[in-house]
Amino acid sequence: MTRVAVLGAGSWGTTFGKILADGGANVVMWARRPELANEIHTGKRNTKYLPGINLPRTMTATSHLAEALEGADQVYLSIPSQSLRENLAGVRPLLESSSVPVVSLMKGVEKRTGLRMSQVIEQALGCDPARIAVASGPNLALEIAQEQPTAAVISSISPDTAEVVARAARNRYFRSFVNTDVIGTEFGGVLKNLIAVAIGIVDGVGYGENTKASIITRGLVEMTDFAVAQGAQPETLQGLAGLGDLIATCQSPLSRNNTAGRLLGQGYKFQDVVAQMQQTAEGLASVAPILQLAKASGVQMPIVEQVKRVLDGTMNPREIAPHLTTDDDTPQGERTQHGQAGSGGALWRSLQRAFDQFRHGGRGSGLA
Repeated sequence: MTRVAVLGAGSWGTTFGKILADGGANVVMWARRPELANEIHTGKRNTKYLPGINLPRTMTATSHLAEALEGADQVYLSIPSQSLRENLAGVRPLLESSSVPVVSLMKGVEKRTGLRMSQVIEQALGCDPARIAVASGPNLALEIAQEQPTAAVISSISPDTAEVVARAARNRYFRSFVNTDVIGTEFGGVLKNLIAVAIGIVDGVGYGENTKASIITRGLVEMTDFAVAQGAQPETLQGLAGLGDLIATCQSPLSRNNTAGRLLGQGYKFQDVVAQMQQTAEGLASVAPILQLAKASGVQMPIVEQVKRVLDGTMNPREIAPHLTTDDDTPQGERTQHGQAGSGGALWRSLQRAFDQFRHGGRGSGLA
């Protein structure tokens, strides 16, 4: 059996551990708190983060890093993005002589540097980027823990690394596709969080489906413009890591970012929202660094700009309408795909591509 270490025992880390165990791996979870590690190890439960879920017998847990990493064939990281570098300082000496794949399950950027999680991992561990993979997609933890069927994409600059991770991260209810567009896959996971915060805000205000559908549609264009400017392939943003994740995160009350936005829309201040959230809403910390990167690249992001103004307290949530923002009153052509106006069918083609991936198992339908 493949021995896998998953560092971070929140809802997503524990769920991904379950995915791997149900796929045949021997999984060791690392939890910072000994009482949580003990509950997972002996009771096969994580009642705080995954209430009502029974965990596989092949999942064990420890609060000792060295014990979790000993003999691991693959290492998965599910740690809040803003504390990742700090946590990896203790991991580095334990992996210095190892060449195993290291997989990021995080969807954020480092606030201080603007770096993607794979870049932080490369720096903090001093490892070959070909060993690093990232996992992303429409992955709401509780639904997957309940074994509701879904899919994800595993991305690495090394096709071999992506494939070996994807083989481990698949079972009867979870399917992994592969690609080599790490930039697009990571930014898809980051940017959809920001759009989900906007959706939560308008939902909290009480606006309806028209407003939300408009923001989601324009949000996909905004996400694609930004990601392509950073070096991503536009097709990636139309796959599981972009459109798929965007739909799931924006429409579900299980989404942390959607929930955070809803609280903002209901009039709670930013500090109160953070205090109420039991888990990290990565989108809140990613707004400022994403806007800095957008400015440096000359990309306009009206949706994210207005989210920032709500977060800063300089905009009343009821006034948020980023999809109405234009440079002037002249009617504009609708850009539905990066760099194109009036193409009229990009969203449908995105949906069709996602359906094709399911039907053809990722073959002959482009990269996810």
